[in-house]
Amino acid sequence: MSRRIVFVVYPGIVALDLVGPHEVFTAAAEVASRTGRDAAAYRVEVAGPEAGAVSTTRGPAIVADSSIAAVRGPIDTLVVVGGEGARVGADDADLVAGVRRLARLSRRVTSVCTGAYVLAAAGLLDGRRATTHWAWCGDFAGRYPRVTVDAEPIFVRDGNVWTSAGVTAGMDLALALVDDDLGRDVALMTARQLVLFVQRPGGQSQFSAQLGAQLAEREPIRDLQHWIVEHPNEEHTVDRLAARVAMSPRHFARVFREEVGCTPAAYVERVRVDVARRVLETTDCGINEVSRAAGFGTAETTRRAFARRVGTSPSEYRDRFRPSRAG
Repeated sequence: MSRRIVFVVYPGIVALDLVGPHEVFTAAAEVASRTGRDAAAYRVEVAGPEAGAVSTTRGPAIVADSSIAAVRGPIDTLVVVGGEGARVGADDADLVAGVRRLARLSRRVTSVCTGAYVLAAAGLLDGRRATTHWAWCGDFAGRYPRVTVDAEPIFVRDGNVWTSAGVTAGMDLALALVDDDLGRDVALMTARQLVLFVQRPGGQSQFSAQLGAQLAEREPIRDLQHWIVEHPNEEHTVDRLAARVAMSPRHFARVFREEVGCTPAAYVERVRVDVARRVLETTDCGINEVSRAAGFGTAETTRRAFARRVGTSPSEYRDRFRPSRAG
């Protein structure tokens, strides 16, 4: 029996908040059928205030298969998508009541990005830990004090309620749901089919090296950021980095902090932690090899950086987030 996925849309959503997770579920169904894991893993439908076209903020209109009022249960997974219209939607009594009703029919309730506003307005996040797009976490926490807001993770699971960070994190959430339903191998095969680099676990921060630090306006500093990402195991001292952009070390350190929002050393460490995470997730390399690949040099330096940036050790990170090799 296929798992019924119902997406809730409304005016002002971000198209990718729907299309990305929708594609993950449909691709996972194809993978599961092709590999003999599940002949009919998912059945996906879209519900809006009315059947038909629903406007989006930065993309084509979305077509709802039916109205929210017409949806009858049971539902496996309810997904409330987000966008600039979410805060307005959270004040729409009909939308909120509709979502509350559908939640009662659902085994699992989820939101993408600011779709969490609608879940919170429906009382579905009261007393729970949740996340949303980092730029809205402060506003969200102030508006819904009964929700424990965590701005760090790309998605959060609290019982049968899952919430995700902004936009593309909805695809990570969907992959995690596939993992929960069909196993890690199907989720990984789905990620590869969609040409996603790797399934990011929920404990990973919204603030990777590229997301946590702003991109510099000045072209030499911006180019240097990209070069650091591409060459993590170079010797990235302030003197060497300053020389690459033809600045004095003191002037470079000041400009970099003003442009990027952190010191050169902090940015380099973020980049190296991201590299180490990917190596831990995708290879069998030992900690010394991981340290060399990421540019940390020693295992102890890697452990200290992980403690600061990830809140766990490299070995614990791998145990928690490494895909299984079974099957």
